[in-house]
Amino acid sequence: MKLSQFKFNLPQKLIALYPQPNRDEAKLMVLDRRTKTIEHRVFKDLVNYVKDGDVFVINNTKVFPARLYGEKEKTGAKIEVLLLRELNHESRLWDVLVDPARKIRIGNKLYFGVEEGEELVAEVIDNTTTRGRTLRFLFDGTHDEFKEKIFSLGKTPLPKEILDIRENVDVPEGIEKSEIEEYDKDYFQTIYAKVEGAVSAPSAGMHFSKILMKRLEILGASFAELTLHPGMGNFREIEVEDLTKHKCDSEEMYVDQACCDMVNEANRRHNNVIAVGTTTMKALETAQTISGKIKPFNGWTNKFIFPPYTFSVANAMITNFHLPKSPMMMEVAAFAGYDFLMKAYKEAVEKEYHFFAYGDAMLIL
Repeated sequence: MKLSQFKFNLPQKLIALYPQPNRDEAKLMVLDRRTKTIEHRVFKDLVNYVKDGDVFVINNTKVFPARLYGEKEKTGAKIEVLLLRELNHESRLWDVLVDPARKIRIGNKLYFGVEEGEELVAEVIDNTTTRGRTLRFLFDGTHDEFKEKIFSLGKTPLPKEILDIRENVDVPEGIEKSEIEEYDKDYFQTIYAKVEGAVSAPSAGMHFSKILMKRLEILGASFAELTLHPGMGNFREIEVEDLTKHKCDSEEMYVDQACCDMVNEANRRHNNVIAVGTTTMKALETAQTISGKIKPFNGWTNKFIFPPYTFSVANAMITNFHLPKSPMMMEVAAFAGYDFLMKAYKEAVEKEYHFFAYGDAMLIL
């Protein structure tokens, strides 16, 4: 398929800028792939689609405060750095995205926290991509002290699309400007986040509340956990029209034996295996064997799923409404069927569903 086939008109007002205060009260569009029917519900109505023995597979990755604001040495030019992944604990090496990148060269020193009186210095030691760099942080303390410093200076890595629009609109009633940072820190995270390493939240999972999860467990459903840390691929535009030529950035993932046992047993019983989010689905498809079962996995995946694709593990999926031409939208199109998804997206725009990380949800059966 071609990149241009995933273009659609999305009014800016439908990009959610702030989260739903009650996580489980977001809108829920339900797609039935067999009957090609669409229902409109709210997320907590998920209880109506679950039976005893069904398994939700969730991504327990945890977002860390990966966005740093600083300045370039000598010129004092303002720069923004997005920490992607730590390459080496001892030498404090990190892969990062830099904005603006064009004037940041190997050998430059970058200063963070100067205005806060908590200066942290990094040196650019390599170019990894057009926007990407490798930084060495010049810090003499322990790794725990270094992480504490990063966390004190770092901000929640909300997508730039949201931050840019926020600058030009009023803060909604009930939220104080001074509280926005803490608000994002709490809400740009699932309630079951455990394993630190994500620079983008697995947004489909952000709709689950403790009460909803308990209600689902009372009905007999269970939750299998795996870890996939969403990384740079969530921030890069696809630049080729022919999707077979797109190369995904690698993301670290881990699937343990307990998750495998729960998923494989549910499939053996012909219960539903519901992948919560595109990252979870990608991890399941990476960990699958020829038989359709999954096995433990500890490593990296650069799997890029787009139509046509045959899924072997999960038979249902929860996801958000994604931006045009995004790899997440393409993966969902592969699962729902391209034509059916485009019909659903058209209806979502007409009925003013909210899109993107803080937006509404979709259940595909």
